[in-house]
Amino acid sequence: MKTEYVLFGIENPLLDISAVVDDALLKKYELKANDAILAEEKHKPVYKDLVSNYKVSYVAGGAAQNTLRGAQWLLPPKSTIYLGSVGKDENADRLRAAAAADGLRTEYMVDESLPTGVCGVLITGHDRSLVTDLQAANSYKATHLQSKAIWSQVEQAKYFYIGGYFLTVSPESANIIAKHAAETDKIFAMNLSAPFIPQFFKSQVDELAPYWDLLFGNESEALAYAESHDIKTPYIVEIAAILSQLPKKNGSRERTVVITQGRLPTIVAINGVVYEYPVVEIASEKIVDTNGAGDAFTGGYLAAYVLGKSVDECVRAGQYVASEVIQQSGPTYPKVKNFAFKN
Repeated sequence: MKTEYVLFGIENPLLDISAVVDDALLKKYELKANDAILAEEKHKPVYKDLVSNYKVSYVAGGAAQNTLRGAQWLLPPKSTIYLGSVGKDENADRLRAAAAADGLRTEYMVDESLPTGVCGVLITGHDRSLVTDLQAANSYKATHLQSKAIWSQVEQAKYFYIGGYFLTVSPESANIIAKHAAETDKIFAMNLSAPFIPQFFKSQVDELAPYWDLLFGNESEALAYAESHDIKTPYIVEIAAILSQLPKKNGSRERTVVITQGRLPTIVAINGVVYEYPVVEIASEKIVDTNGAGDAFTGGYLAAYVLGKSVDECVRAGQYVASEVIQQSGPTYPKVKNFAFKN
């Protein structure tokens, strides 16, 4: 493993089980065509139904795992490693195989008491109905992170990426990694991931904030952070500037805050100074699925960052990877890349 490029990610891994289905299947399970829900008991037979009766594809999913796969797509081989919790079952084997096919090294914790987390992706036309059953993804323990074999990987890593969803599972593990990064002058990056994270897990977010070297989010997440922290401005550029100037443990580098806004400019704030980067438009007829675009952007940005590229190059890489993903079905990365880093 090339230690100079090791990007270490951790969050909640899911096996995406994706298939093109008919409206009758949605009706059978009381699902909406364009929606994302957590599975109730009435929904749980849908996963077996998909595998048994439809042509399915498997993707190593979960937001941070999507990001790490995107970063690995642009990086030299063996540049990434990802942790999370899975069950001891066939879906865990499928998840490992799908991640490995994208070049991602995984070191999952195995919880034998729970099945591997899954996300059913029911495709009807241009719509996606996402049905998630978290199961083992919700059971990660810091004891796995601190085990001799895994901690040796932590010590080799140079860059750390935590998805915000992980704060609902093991904030203890997130804090262990953040403190290690600060103490060893390594890079700690986090994604806000969803508006409910800064709203309902405010204390966990605030505990990690002093360790952020890089913070990612989109406009709705930035607004949710502002509301929960009594920041009285609706302007994303002002929120980003404020976030970039919060107190910081490691003073050896400035904090960078990156906020995406869909088709609106990407916002980058560094120590209170804000830059805007227009998004390169993709023709609407080429857009297949915008699911996972934010994860993909972060993956591209991180890939450029660990290679020591400029902010301009980081944004360009992020926008490129995102533009490729929205032309695929689901958060997948094509085999052919039409991208080269500038010197």
